[in-house]
Amino acid sequence: MSMQFTEVDPVADGPLLHEWVTAERAVFWQMQGASLADVVAAYAEIDASPHHHAFLGRVDGEPVFLTERYDPAADPVSQVFEVEPGDVGMHLLVAPPAAPVPGFTLAVMRTVLAWLFDDPVVHRVVVEPDASNTAIHRLNARAGFVVQGEVELPTKRALLSTCTRDQFLASLREEVLR
Repeated sequence: MSMQFTEVDPVADGPLLHEWVTAERAVFWQMQGASLADVVAAYAEIDASPHHHAFLGRVDGEPVFLTERYDPAADPVSQVFEVEPGDVGMHLLVAPPAAPVPGFTLAVMRTVLAWLFDDPVVHRVVVEPDASNTAIHRLNARAGFVVQGEVELPTKRALLSTCTRDQFLASLREEVLR
C-alpha cells in the first residue's frame, strides 16, 4: 500500500475536511459544530501560516487521512513544554473507513512518522492529544511515543508525548518481534 501526501487546499478540500472534522468520531478535533465556512477559514489560516501545514494522505489517489505538521515553538504547547531544536508537532485524523482494515490506523501513523523523520532536521515528534482520548494514547505508544505528562492547553487538558527517531525505529523492531 503506497501513501502519498498532498498539501491541503482549504477551498477545494474544505467539504471533505468538514465531513471528517465534524463527524462524531472526530470529537477531539473540537470542530463538532463547525460550518463549512468555519472549516475552510481554519485551514486557510493554517495554509497562510509559516509554522503550520496541513496535508491529505492518499492511498491509490483517494484521501484517507489528514495530518498537520507544526512548529511547537510557535504553538501554545511551547508554554507548557521545553521545545528543543529538531522538534516538530503532529496532528493526525484518519477518515472513517468504508470497511475496517485491521492495523490501518497504525500503518498510517507509521507512514506519517517515517515521512516526518525523512526530514533530517527532525529529531523528535511532539503530540498533545486530549488526555481522555485513550485510543490515540494506545496507538501513540505502539508507534514509539513516550508520555511526558498531562498539560493544560488553552482548549484542552492534553497528554503530551514525544517520539524520537530512535524510539520510532525501536517500535518498528518490536512490532516485527510480536
